[in-house]
Amino acid sequence: MGAIKIQIPSATASVNSIIETMHDVAAAHESREASVGKIIAPPPDLKVEWNNIILTREQIYISERILIGHKREIRGHLVSGTQEAGHHVHTHAIDNDYTATMIYTDTLKPGDLVSVVPLRDGQHFIISDKLVKL
Repeated sequence: MGAIKIQIPSATASVNSIIETMHDVAAAHESREASVGKIIAPPPDLKVEWNNIILTREQIYISERILIGHKREIRGHLVSGTQEAGHHVHTHAIDNDYTATMIYTDTLKPGDLVSVVPLRDGQHFIISDKLVKL
């Protein structure tokens, strides 16, 4: 009858396996809710402080509407009747549709607060809005 050989993993392999298991358990229970981050450096080299770590542009997906140069087409309807100019009141009949292009000329600044949502991979994050505290 032959002897059965059991190979015992090294201490390093055992510790690595334990750490990997702990990481997987923690990642499965990590919150995916939005929380507040703080802008450290503005775009294009965006850096955000969040949960005591610094997120860099390589990790971030950002809403284009909070970036300089974002364009939006707007349209509406303008109605006006009476205007005052000093002591004179006069009427202009205005009843027009309009369209215009709005181009954002400002962006995030150091110290601004933003919403941060971690993605499932734990390595990437969504920045969707600038926040203010009332």
